[in-house]
Amino acid sequence: MYKKVFAVLIVLLAAMTCVFAGGAGESSDDPMSGTITFAIWDNNLNAFIEENDMVGRFQEAYPNADVEVEKIKDDSEYWNSMKIRTSGGQLPDVMFNKPFTIARFQDYLIDLSDTQAAQNNILAEGYAVDGKILGVPMTAGYEYVFYWKDLFREAGVEVPTTWPEFVEVCQTLQEYYGKDNEDFIALGIGLKDEWPDYPFMEFMPSLISGEGDMWNWMASQDKPFEAGTDIHTAYTRVYELFTSGVLGKDPLGLGNDQINNLFAAKQVAIFPSGDWSLQNIINAGADISELGTFYLPVRMSEDEPYRVIVQGDSLMGVTTHSENQELAKAFVEWFYSDAWYPDYIAYVSSSSAMENFPKEKDLILAESDENCPDMELVTYGGAGDDFTAIQNATSFDYKKLGAQMMTEGFDLEETFEDLNARWAEARADLGF
Repeated sequence: MYKKVFAVLIVLLAAMTCVFAGGAGESSDDPMSGTITFAIWDNNLNAFIEENDMVGRFQEAYPNADVEVEKIKDDSEYWNSMKIRTSGGQLPDVMFNKPFTIARFQDYLIDLSDTQAAQNNILAEGYAVDGKILGVPMTAGYEYVFYWKDLFREAGVEVPTTWPEFVEVCQTLQEYYGKDNEDFIALGIGLKDEWPDYPFMEFMPSLISGEGDMWNWMASQDKPFEAGTDIHTAYTRVYELFTSGVLGKDPLGLGNDQINNLFAAKQVAIFPSGDWSLQNIINAGADISELGTFYLPVRMSEDEPYRVIVQGDSLMGVTTHSENQELAKAFVEWFYSDAWYPDYIAYVSSSSAMENFPKEKDLILAESDENCPDMELVTYGGAGDDFTAIQNATSFDYKKLGAQMMTEGFDLEETFEDLNARWAEARADLGF
């Protein structure tokens, strides 16, 4: 009898094992199970993810899911990595883009127009490609000029509201503090990394023209760098400023992190950067009681509009390489929901991009608005296919160009002529 009972138990156990095994197999087909990769370069976001257990919190909503966060050193390395991985079908499930990279990766991103995250975002539609929202901006980014009020007071200068005033303030600060400190830097830009010149090289043409899609205009021109164009005007002003001595004795020897730390130590008086830099300045241990901000003035006189750039930053998208796009979309939805986004946007210094989660500006950043009551906002857009194709054909890189301005033997007018020639040739070769 015992043998029979034992045999029956064995049969039942085997049957239950088959049932559970079958159940496990079925769960693998669940679109909300599995592992997705999330690639980032932002140090502040990475710190917040680790400190606030993003993966664990996501798993509260999706218990069978996992997220692998892939932290890449900086945005330059990020774009190089993503470009290489497109050809191998190895893009992460979820990636970030900038407005100027959406066109570059548009064939590798799925449409997120039907998500609540996209519909609640105040900037996403403005970056749609052919009516498709390929990335949901994480923040609304404004560009600021950080400065030390006490250094301004001692040197006898005030917040500038025009470009000539800005140049004069930089020169006065350099002369005043540089006479006793040869390492002092009036205007801190980490040209060793190249990209930190973007407030000037990337945004000034749009600020001067008032057009956020300046790059797409360039794609329609054979000679966009000729005298009289906004590109020529902007880069001429930048060149004159950069070569005036206000960047210190070794402009190409310092990167952004070094400039940030020197600014925190008040060895740099002025630091143009995005709102995200406020977090970095605080993290560097600065006493921010004398920290102030203003918007970069590019107008030549107060009779012109005081234009200010706003852009969607860090556009989160789901790639076509993802083997679990439904889970990746669910992660995007979760990221921009009340389960995560309000805590994140409260942590960073950037402004909210979500209409359902508004945020007041930090008092230090809000000073810029007080200093500029008559501002005219310019929404910075990305670049289309035509510009990207011409850019690739000519190797035009505005951030590299800003750093090249500081190299020995650089001739701006010769560079303009060469760029115009290559631009026209590329447009002809491409059939534009």
